[in-house]
Amino acid sequence: MNATPPEHPRDRALTAPTVSCVFVCHDGAGHVLLARRSAGARDEPGTWDTGAGALEHGESFEEAVAREVREEYGVDPLSVEVIGVRNVLRGTPVSHWVAVVFAVLVDPARVVLGEPHKFDALDWFTPDRPPHPHHSQLPQTLALFPSPRPTPDPA
Repeated sequence: MNATPPEHPRDRALTAPTVSCVFVCHDGAGHVLLARRSAGARDEPGTWDTGAGALEHGESFEEAVAREVREEYGVDPLSVEVIGVRNVLRGTPVSHWVAVVFAVLVDPARVVLGEPHKFDALDWFTPDRPPHPHHSQLPQTLALFPSPRPTPDPA
C-alpha cells in the first residue's frame, strides 16, 4: 500500500528523512543571532535557536537559506558558507532530517523579527554563551560554528 506523502516538508520528517537548511546568522564580530521560539512554534516553545527551513524541490541550498533568512529575519544574507552537515534523529515523535548547516553574515542593523507567529524575541549572543533554555539541537549546531568568524574580503 502506498501512502500519500505529507503536504509539508516538516511533516515528511516523520515518515522519511527531509533536508533542512540550518543557518547561524552572525555579525562578523563574534556574535550570533538567536530567536526564541514562541507558543506557536512547531516544537520546543520558549527555547532559543538558530534559524532553519526545509529545502524545497528545485531549490539550491543558497536559495533556500536566502529565502529563510529573509522570512525569519527580514534581511538579505551578505555571505553564505557551508560549515557542516548533521544527521538528526529525534525521539517523540520520531523524526529524521539531514541538516546542512551554514554560517550567514548579516547586517545586524537591518535584522527584524519576520515571523512573530513562530518567534517572540531576537538577540545577539556569543556562541560560547547561548541563552537558556535553548533548543535541544542548538549545542550541536553552534559546535560547527568556528568563532570568531572573519568578515569576507570584498575583493
